[in-house]
Amino acid sequence: MKSLQENMIEYRTQLQKGAISQAYRGLMQYIMDLRTYLKNKYPDFFVSGSLYYGYMDMTYFSFFPRTLKNRNLKIAIVFVHETYQFEAWLAGSNRQEQQKYWQLIKESGWDKYRLVTPGKGVDSILEHVLVADPDFDNLNALTNRIDQQTLNFIEDIERFITDNQI
Repeated sequence: MKSLQENMIEYRTQLQKGAISQAYRGLMQYIMDLRTYLKNKYPDFFVSGSLYYGYMDMTYFSFFPRTLKNRNLKIAIVFVHETYQFEAWLAGSNRQEQQKYWQLIKESGWDKYRLVTPGKGVDSILEHVLVADPDFDNLNALTNRIDQQTLNFIEDIERFITDNQI
């Protein structure tokens, strides 16, 4: 394992090449634009006021309908840097709500989406890959795919909640 100093030298070298900082800046701009697009297209949904930029591990914002907010649930649209993919996560508004819904989903046997094992630092109940290996050369197509996949995820969760009278 490299020392912090060795990693910092590599970090500096990579930044001096320019591609990483340009890519990161472009990615953050795209995610901010995606957030704005969804906020404008779905004015009845709750959209977080800002992005969580993360530590180059994940970047996300919240986007969810009132039906989930009323149940202390939210959806996060997440870019996972290491796996290079966009995901939608169902999360609780706090750890107690998250545990409650995790237990309800687990006990129901519903397996349409990946149920995440609770633990320290785990921020989701369910996770769904929206777009693996996104193509940033066609941002309109990428945005449309994220939009549609996110709505499908939300609709499935709302249907599950209704069907199970939660």
